[in-house]
Amino acid sequence: MPVNLGKLVGVYGVAPAILQRAIFIAVLSFLFFLSMMIVYYIRDSTLFFFLATAFLLVYLVTMISLVRQRRGVVQLFEHGIEYKKERLAWDEIGAVADDGRITLTTGKSVQLPQTLDRLAELLRLIRASAAGKP
Repeated sequence: MPVNLGKLVGVYGVAPAILQRAIFIAVLSFLFFLSMMIVYYIRDSTLFFFLATAFLLVYLVTMISLVRQRRGVVQLFEHGIEYKKERLAWDEIGAVADDGRITLTTGKSVQLPQTLDRLAELLRLIRASAAGKP
């Protein structure tokens, strides 16, 4: 049975600086891929084809990691948090470490990513709410 966490208080997604870096790398690698393909067609050298392939791989890996990071959103509710498929009520949270590791009362732990926007604020709110003083 799903835990009722109450009303949504806040959403903490990936930091804009991390997204900006990933998008910059993706755009730059795609432009290099296109330029190497143009040079390959002009010069007909296999070296440029291999360079184009390498830049395409960098582009694909960057896009895949960007999509995976965007799914790592923490939602803060009145009575708990939700991260990926975990719905944690305040009474289930035992300890919160500075690196984002949340240890549950059952002994299980959940690691929040370091790339979250305002991670320190989120951890402070989780600690205060889990201790019973929001």
